Amino acid sequence: MADIIYTKVDEAPQLASASLLPIIQKFLGAAGLHVETRDISLAGRLIASFPEVLTAAQAQPDALAELGELVKTPAANVIKLPNISASVPQLVAAVKELQAQGYALPDYPEDPQTDAEKDARARYDAVKGSAVNPVLREGNSDRRAPAAVKAFARANPHRMGTWDSASKTRVATMGAGDFQANEQSVTLPAAATLRIELDTDQGVTVLKDGLAMPAGTIVDATFMSVGALRAFFDQTIADVASEGTLYSLHMKATMMKVSDPIIFGHCVRQYLAPVFEKHGAAFDAAGISPNAGLGDMLAKIGEMDGGAAIAAEIDATLASRPPLYMVNSDKGITNLHVPSDVIIDASMPAVIRAGGKGWGPDGAEGDTTCVIPDSSYAGVYAETIAYFKQTGALDPATAGTVQNVGLMAQKAEEYGSHPTTFEVAQSGTMRVMDGDTVVMSHVVQAGDIWRMASARKAPIENWIDLAIERQAAENCRAIFWLDANRAHDAELIKYVTPILIAKGVADRFEILAPTPATRASFEDIREGKTCIAVTGNVLRDYLTDLFPILEVGTSAKMLSVVKLMQGGGMFETGAGGSAPKHVQQLVEENHLRWDSLGEFCALGESLRFVGTAKARVLGKASDDATEKLLANGKSPGRKVGQDDNRSSHFHFALYWAEALAAQTDDAALAQMFAPLAAALAENADAILAELKSGAGQPVDLGGYFNGDAAKIAAVMRPSATFNALID
Repeated sequence: MADIIYTKVDEAPQLASASLLPIIQKFLGAAGLHVETRDISLAGRLIASFPEVLTAAQAQPDALAELGELVKTPAANVIKLPNISASVPQLVAAVKELQAQGYALPDYPEDPQTDAEKDARARYDAVKGSAVNPVLREGNSDRRAPAAVKAFARANPHRMGTWDSASKTRVATMGAGDFQANEQSVTLPAAATLRIELDTDQGVTVLKDGLAMPAGTIVDATFMSVGALRAFFDQTIADVASEGTLYSLHMKATMMKVSDPIIFGHCVRQYLAPVFEKHGAAFDAAGISPNAGLGDMLAKIGEMDGGAAIAAEIDATLASRPPLYMVNSDKGITNLHVPSDVIIDASMPAVIRAGGKGWGPDGAEGDTTCVIPDSSYAGVYAETIAYFKQTGALDPATAGTVQNVGLMAQKAEEYGSHPTTFEVAQSGTMRVMDGDTVVMSHVVQAGDIWRMASARKAPIENWIDLAIERQAAENCRAIFWLDANRAHDAELIKYVTPILIAKGVADRFEILAPTPATRASFEDIREGKTCIAVTGNVLRDYLTDLFPILEVGTSAKMLSVVKLMQGGGMFETGAGGSAPKHVQQLVEENHLRWDSLGEFCALGESLRFVGTAKARVLGKASDDATEKLLANGKSPGRKVGQDDNRSSHFHFALYWAEALAAQTDDAALAQMFAPLAAALAENADAILAELKSGAGQPVDLGGYFNGDAAKIAAVMRPSATFNALID
């Protein structure tokens, strides 16, 4: 059995692995440690979903299911890199690429009619969105900036935009008719098997049955009114036009794979209301959905009779509306082009870091109205913006740090990313039933978005225990971000307060609603202090981007430890996602700026978790190498000619070998790595020249989602001298 499982994923982190993993295997192999990979990439999961249509050479096991069982054991030691949380356009593109490579996968059925189409759609739906993390996260999250990263950020502060108290940038949110307003929550006193049903004039339809919930589970149900949502979009469009700001929609269409593409589609529809009023029926007939974004719409409209005229109408409508926040001004890619392009946990910190500015269609920066429909956590960003308008930008050179303990084990609070979220087909009453007992109910209208989520007792208690452990280790301020006036949070507080009292630590914690908790945290870190945010799953996701991006310039360098509930460990990297723009730059310019610091940090923690004397020595040396890499400025740069991923990995290997050769805890390892350290140092100039030999030239990876291994190796390992020393 492998000592460490290193996941194969997607985009930039997978390309980086082609360079880094051979180094890891070389160094760990010297200590008798075995590293294996498991393919949980989007392409790998698609291939594993259709074994019956593949050749023997094409078939591969369901690695995600395998890892899902492994993380429930004490033996688990997984380094988990960021994967694609696929939107529909991404999934369709991946399927088309695999089909072109000879994989006989069925087309993605947008409107399944036959049993075969319905079966294919169900398999594809299981791959969409945040399908990986809920399976692997059998523990809660301990995420923080490593000491070396924080020290480097203070010594080398990143650029921050200037905040003006007169800035027009603000958050617009619903506040009524949304998920927050309509939420109901209960804690189940006994084990239950729940059923979700819709009662209409036509009778009762069971939407989901057999939902087994153990005693003590918190169950929530809520809905967003489609009428209120459309009215909100209409109002914000009018408001933004009068304010003279950019219009920016911030959603999570990857994780919230059911709800948020629908919400996104309503925004596209209302923004282009005159076009849909005129051509809506034709769009429906052509299978054109605004949920897939303006980019997909325009591509399909181009294939319609009269498509050029309709495209011109869209251009005219956009010109009459407030200017849109742009993903790429040069290429004309707007905020509404692709639902997965603007992800709230990364996009909002980017706006805030830039002093409240976004890029408009004219290529200039401007104030922006940040549209966040559901008000559940919009107040966090609204308060952040208000705070910086009052105080000015945060100074990374003196800022403290916000650590996070996040509830996420066993799919806790997986809002919108699971099969208990529905677009209501007919007006009626949505009910959660336990046998004949109504647990919760909502009167809904056709088109409303209804969802149910849960958090089980054991993960909740584990989360509270982890918060107590982390607070004791840091001896700093710790805040549970819970709103007593919100239904779900009120149920969580019923767990938190008694446990804190019983363990005699109630005086070490505060319970604050997210908005005041936001201000309190910023006030602390402005004074250079450390504090701990103890949050639910969604806020965990949001805050572990927000604070790191402001503190250290990126969330990709965070140390993320998942203490698995059965005793194993999972070490996550790259909170900033899988960086498709980095891939684009590599393909065009042969420069990959993915920063593997997250992998370096995860490796050190994973080795300490292995626990053997040699593993601990390797882990300590890798930490030393990471610190030296930062101190010497060998992280990847943004531009061709600067250090990139490959030269950064070379320096990591050099410094790691040097640290192992210099340490005195294990003489055998020192003797083993001294010659390698000397050879790497002696050949450094030649190796770096070989690594940069193709800089500025386009490269062929043999595929985007399922690249050719040999071609990727040729691109990512271009130094014969380095390879000879490592292989």
